[in-house]
Amino acid sequence: MRKIFTVALLVIAFLSFALSRPVLAGDAASGAKIFAANCAACHMGGGNVIMGNKTLKKEALEKYDMNSLEAISYQVTNGKNAMPRFQGKLSSQEIEDVASYVLEQADQGW
Repeated sequence: MRKIFTVALLVIAFLSFALSRPVLAGDAASGAKIFAANCAACHMGGGNVIMGNKTLKKEALEKYDMNSLEAISYQVTNGKNAMPRFQGKLSSQEIEDVASYVLEQADQGW
């Protein structure tokens, strides 16, 4: 009886992990709106009007090790050099949405 109970628990645990949906990191559609309102002035079309070589294009993101949600979220949150910090202006979810949008657009070639 104990073996059956243990096996049943293992099967339930396995199925709950195997069939669960992954958590999405950010909402790119929401990120597009936030990007348009807060980022597009300097980064229209994935460019960079301040530092022309540090664009949001896939090649530049890879070159500067910014091709992850974590790296982009950190940059947006804390700012760097001419880029202002958005901590306090945007929520952490909004920042994650923007990061998702940037990565999606970079993958699509802006």
